[in-house]
Amino acid sequence: MKISNILINWYRNDHRKLPWRETQDPYHIWLSEIILQQTRVDQGLPYYHKFVEQFPTVRDLAAAEEQEILTLWQGLGYYSRARNLHTAAKMVVEQHLGTFPNTYEELLQLKGVGEYTAAAIASFAYDLPYPVLDGNVYRVISRLFAIADPINKPAGQKVIKQALADIFDDKNSALFNQAIMEFGAMHCTPKKPNCSECPFAANCLSLEYEKVDKLPYKEGKNKVRKVEHSYFFISYDNKTYIEQRTEGIWQNLFQFPLVEHHLNQEELMTELSHIMKPKAKPQISLFYNTTHILSHRKIDANFYTILVDTKPIFLKSNIFEIEMSQLGTEYPISVLTQKFLNKRNNDDK
Repeated sequence: MKISNILINWYRNDHRKLPWRETQDPYHIWLSEIILQQTRVDQGLPYYHKFVEQFPTVRDLAAAEEQEILTLWQGLGYYSRARNLHTAAKMVVEQHLGTFPNTYEELLQLKGVGEYTAAAIASFAYDLPYPVLDGNVYRVISRLFAIADPINKPAGQKVIKQALADIFDDKNSALFNQAIMEFGAMHCTPKKPNCSECPFAANCLSLEYEKVDKLPYKEGKNKVRKVEHSYFFISYDNKTYIEQRTEGIWQNLFQFPLVEHHLNQEELMTELSHIMKPKAKPQISLFYNTTHILSHRKIDANFYTILVDTKPIFLKSNIFEIEMSQLGTEYPISVLTQKFLNKRNNDDK
């Protein structure tokens, strides 16, 4: 039996029922693909439902304010995805009159849509013969054919693409693509794959050569840069003071005033004097220290609580006052800031 047939038969019996698999609506498929980038299905599923409910059509999403989208996205991380989502929705409305483009080439023109996402939408929505190639597919193909070339290098990617093309079922492209991704996610997993019950046990070269745990192979690792953050949580009468980021991965999210290094006591007072003029001496304490790990960055963060008994005067125009209850609801924040709020709320109980 052909590999594609084995794969599709496995999928028909063992796949998860997910809402974006029950539709050919390109808007819903695109939405799910963007949400699931760098995100587990169980984590992304509630966000998918929230977005579909709040923005039933691409026109609704395009007409929304960015802050509304970022607030709904809060907790998923990689916020550039949310900004790209908004931009792409506007492109569909403005350039395609609210109808998703139905060719691979036009899909690629949408902001945030790369080769994988364009292939996924093209096959799932329009049944066009484009194979998808995500992390799960790289793993399945590299193990099935014992491909030891590094998958993060052009030469290795070329070998994987050719091997995938050799088994791709262009008559059942949507079904094949769903099957191979699901097989990688549920059966041929990164750790402890279920080789003893694998339908490809007789075909898998890495199993034959005892290389399953060594594949796929990546050459080198991304260096993680260590950085230090000091945040000022300034509190007055159930109010706090925040600023909006203008760059970086958390662009347009809100945070407490930040100094991007750690501070000794003298530096703390100096930095605080650059931010505000309290009418009386504030009470300052290091309330929370945590480590927050991103893909290329490890943040060692200190959150200082600054209690003032009169309304402070700020020397920076970008800092403004909000009610504590608005933070994270009306003003979207990063997971790091949410960790601080969770710690503070738990300590108050």
